[in-house]
Amino acid sequence: MASKSSSHPALSAADGLASGSADALLLIGRVLLGWLFVAAGWGKIMNMAGFAGYLTSLGTPAAGLLSNIVPFIEFGMGVCLVLGLATRYAAIVTFLFCLIAAALAHRYWEYPAAQQAAQYTNFLKAIAFMGAALIVLVTGAGRYSVDAALAKK
Repeated sequence: MASKSSSHPALSAADGLASGSADALLLIGRVLLGWLFVAAGWGKIMNMAGFAGYLTSLGTPAAGLLSNIVPFIEFGMGVCLVLGLATRYAAIVTFLFCLIAAALAHRYWEYPAAQQAAQYTNFLKAIAFMGAALIVLVTGAGRYSVDAALAKK
């Protein structure tokens, strides 16, 4: 379980904010993380042919099939994170999604030198989102979520 206080008083100035606002901060964090995937998934849904072409250009196996499935997974996991619905499962899917995206789409070392910096940044973002997903997995959705409302019933 995560600690509610820092290990040293000199490092604990934000402890009150974190503990007193935990549920509101979890809501904000979930919405910010989830909205990214809602927007990205929706963009792919609206241009599935373009996404299929992108997957094909990467040499992705079964690009045609995946281009019809992946956008809905991405959109759905984003919606679940925003709403706090099946949040821990959405966090696991998000972690795996970002792991696969980093491994398939952001192999910066394979890009021409002019594109490597941008792809390296995308690779690092995928890794950071994996970290965020792990935090959501550990903390859960918080009080302001569908999960919490369902737990009361």
